Amino acid sequence: MEAAAVVLSTRPSAKAVKRLKAKVSEATRKNMTLLDVEFVVVRLNRMLTGWANYFCRGPVSNAYRTIDRHVENRLRQWLGGKHKHGGLRHDLYPNEYLHGALGLGQRTARPRNVPCAKA
Repeated sequence: MEAAAVVLSTRPSAKAVKRLKAKVSEATRKNMTLLDVEFVVVRLNRMLTGWANYFCRGPVSNAYRTIDRHVENRLRQWLGGKHKHGGLRHDLYPNEYLHGALGLGQRTARPRNVPCAKA
């Protein structure tokens, strides 16, 4: 008989999700509107990719969905402040624009069942 392989999985705690959301909010503050859009998106993608790579195993889809929604809304608010539009403006900045034209990454679109790191 073979021994069953033990897989340790990490799930992001509510505190970890809250901390990342605070970092995203900090990166998209009102006083950051003078920065280029490309710079902000690259910075967000780098931050989110690192976080997602740490929490890539286990039940993470709810956390990823929460983070994706928060990042999209914060980027919409930031773009609205940059271009003097009020509110979230889903009509001006739909998800297709954020992810397609601007290149914002999506955590929920990451491939499943792929090992994150080689042991």
